[in-house]
Amino acid sequence: MQRKHFIWVVIAAVLLVGFGGYRFFASTFNTLVGMDQSIKGQLAEIDNQLQRRADLIPNLVETVKGYAAHERQILEALANARARLAGARDIQGRLEANAELSGILSRLLVIVENYPNLKADATFARLMDELAGTENRLAVARRRYNQAVQEFNTTVARFPTRLLAGLYGFSERPFFQAPAEATTPPRVKF
Repeated sequence: MQRKHFIWVVIAAVLLVGFGGYRFFASTFNTLVGMDQSIKGQLAEIDNQLQRRADLIPNLVETVKGYAAHERQILEALANARARLAGARDIQGRLEANAELSGILSRLLVIVENYPNLKADATFARLMDELAGTENRLAVARRRYNQAVQEFNTTVARFPTRLLAGLYGFSERPFFQAPAEATTPPRVKF
């Protein structure tokens, strides 16, 4: 009778450990999937705001062209940077294209200071307000993305999730970082 009792205890223990292990593996996997989807959603919001900014640029360029026809080089560089951003397929490409576009936009704003009539133009003012609003939304989207990445990367790096993350194919994600040029404000001269 004791031997039969012992077998049932062993079977129950194996089932409990197996079920507990399954729950742990499943829970870890589901957590990582949820975090991964959150990062993808935040990245999509960044893409949305980058697209909004890119859509504003042609109107801004056309408005500036009317006042500053001889500033063709900066306007062409702006159009080319916008095209590179639209063609970027991965996060690294987006980061690089965004940095280039931000730098050129800063130079454009410096040039605009030389044209008081342009600054007073209602269309230009409206476009600049929309661009400023988009930049604010983009900053919020980047911050949220980076928070999601930080949470994900921390979870992936912790033990024992670190062991399982590799098994499941999850690895740390890159942060969306500001370009080095962003630390230096554009110089405006009158």
